[in-house]
This record gives sequence, structure tokens and C-alpha cells, in this order.
Amino acid sequence: MTAQFAASPRGARLARRLAVRRMEEWGYPPASDVSCAVALVVGELTANAVRHGRVPGCGFGLRLALDAAAGLVRVEVADAAARKRPPAAPPAACPEGESGRGLLLVDYLAARWGWAPRRPVGKTVWGEVSLDSSPDVPLPPTAPPGPAAAATSDTW
Repeated sequence: MTAQFAASPRGARLARRLAVRRMEEWGYPPASDVSCAVALVVGELTANAVRHGRVPGCGFGLRLALDAAAGLVRVEVADAAARKRPPAAPPAACPEGESGRGLLLVDYLAARWGWAPRRPVGKTVWGEVSLDSSPDVPLPPTAPPGPAAAATSDTW
């Protein structure tokens, strides 16, 4: 599934909601661990696209793909900002900071994540969430307590 959104907080919110709806269509209720994990990954990647990947006049694309054979849901968020690239590893967050935990959450919730250049311009940041999304270790104390609503889309 693919969709295009305005590069705004509202666009990110709509993307999360669409992702949760798609997960439900695939048989994963909104309160399930995997749906919540996908919602958080979508929320963080779309928030980063809005905050760091925004280019005037350009939105962001969201693609959500279920690979039941591999046991994964792949989340891809594409934006037009080619020069602003995510770090190779999530940055260490200051516990007192008001931001900077997004990629830490993605790193924790996704089996793998990364980014790739997008042709003709921009980049795609992606994360793969396991359908068995129960992590082996508890969330760090600096992480927000609950999942956000998610949204999904496939084309942009």
C-alpha cells in the first residue's frame, strides 16, 4: 500500500492512522503488539520526514508492505531532501532532552532499518518490523510509555 501526504504534522498523523487501518485489514488489530510497533515506526519516520526532510512544495510518501513469508512488515518513508540523511546509527539521547529519541525507538522496534537515495531526488528511510514484534528486552526508561496511531501508504 502506498500514499502521499503533505509534509506537515497533520500529514504524519494521517499516515499513522492509515497504517493502523492497513494493519487491521491484514489481521493485526490496533491494540496488537505488531500494529503498535508499526504505528510507532511510521510515526517516528514520518515525523522525521516532516521535521528534517521537508522541501517546500513537496510532501512525503509512505509505503507499507506485508511480507508474510519473511514475517515482516516493511515501512518506507520517502522525502525530497537528498542532503539531509539519517545517521548510520541512532544518536545517543539525553534523558532530559525533549527530542532525539525517534531513531532510538525505530532501532529498538525494527528488526532492521536504514535509508537509500531516491531517484530522481530525495531519500527513502525504511524499517522492517517483525510480525512477532515482542522485543527481548524492556524499553529504555527514556522511551515514551505508549504507541501512537499509525498510517500507511505504498506509492509516491
